[in-house]
Amino acid sequence: MKDLTKENWKEAIKNDPNAVILDVRTRGEWMEGVQPNAVMLDFFDGAGFMAGIEKMDKSKNYYVYCRSGGRSASACGLLESNGFANTFNLLGGMMAWDGEVVTPAL
Repeated sequence: MKDLTKENWKEAIKNDPNAVILDVRTRGEWMEGVQPNAVMLDFFDGAGFMAGIEKMDKSKNYYVYCRSGGRSASACGLLESNGFANTFNLLGGMMAWDGEVVTPAL
């Protein structure tokens, strides 16, 4: 896992054709807005989270965020322990995010 500031995050995603943005917040938090093109997978839904990562492509680069950065760091660790080589954590999470936010279509 590599921690990224919001500036590094924006630049990395812009230049990474294999980027997958992964939002690991709860459904209620998602309704407050998400980053564009984010895939939503609730970290607190233990079995559901594990089932979700089993379906994900391990060759992709996962940019993971949550509300403040703690859950996403834990999620990156879990991804890595399950064979995902490239995980990136947004430092400060959505609390630090000043980029585009969209309403999710759930």
